[in-house]
Amino acid sequence: MDYSRRAISNRHENIISLISKNGFATVEEMAKLYNVTPQTIRRDINYLDQEGYVSRYHGGAGPSSSTENVAYRHRRELLPEEKKKIAKNVAALIPDKSSLFINIGTTTEYVANALYHHRKLKIITNNLNVAAIMSRKEDFQVIVAGGIVRSKDGGITGESAVKCIKQFKVDIGIIGISGIDLDGTLLDFDFREVHVARTIIKNSRKIFLVADHSKFGRNAMVKLGNIREIDTLITDKKPPKQLMEAILQYDINLMVD
Repeated sequence: MDYSRRAISNRHENIISLISKNGFATVEEMAKLYNVTPQTIRRDINYLDQEGYVSRYHGGAGPSSSTENVAYRHRRELLPEEKKKIAKNVAALIPDKSSLFINIGTTTEYVANALYHHRKLKIITNNLNVAAIMSRKEDFQVIVAGGIVRSKDGGITGESAVKCIKQFKVDIGIIGISGIDLDGTLLDFDFREVHVARTIIKNSRKIFLVADHSKFGRNAMVKLGNIREIDTLITDKKPPKQLMEAILQYDINLMVD
């Protein structure tokens, strides 16, 4: 395979999803599942380990580090069709003339694109990519939170961003997430980003959490909160049984495509 031409193949996406779901997968298991040789799977694992998607171990692979996220440019390549479906479903829930918070993440960028045909939205965001997408619409009002801009993803964090968000009370906060533990704990990698997301949750009348299935059971070291704090989870596959129990316990709206 010419990895320089296509960074992530369909099999790569499947491997990442399998490991995210099961926690560990052996070379033999994956070779049989995807009908390729063990040597091919080892090459896949080596590549995905080098790029930060998974961690390579003797005999197989496990989730990537809980202390460092996958590079942003790679996250953009993961599960694009699933993210488009999630974004379309989010857009269907949002009326024209709504006020919104939208935070950092590749899925929230898909949401920004899906909202383009809405009318007269007011958006506060700490995501420069979201701001660039939505500011092209003349009847949208876009407010960008001040703070430190991360060159790797266009995210804005820090106390200035938090202070900006505290000035508003909006209809809907739309947040992405790095991981959702099976007990319902919401997880991320950057405590500064978590501080901003916590402020969004506190200052939104409703919270929509957008997360594809690869986030279920995924490790990250910083606690953002608990799934009981959100109103609606929009995803692409039904969550695992243990997480579903928490969703039902807290009467959270679940939208699955």
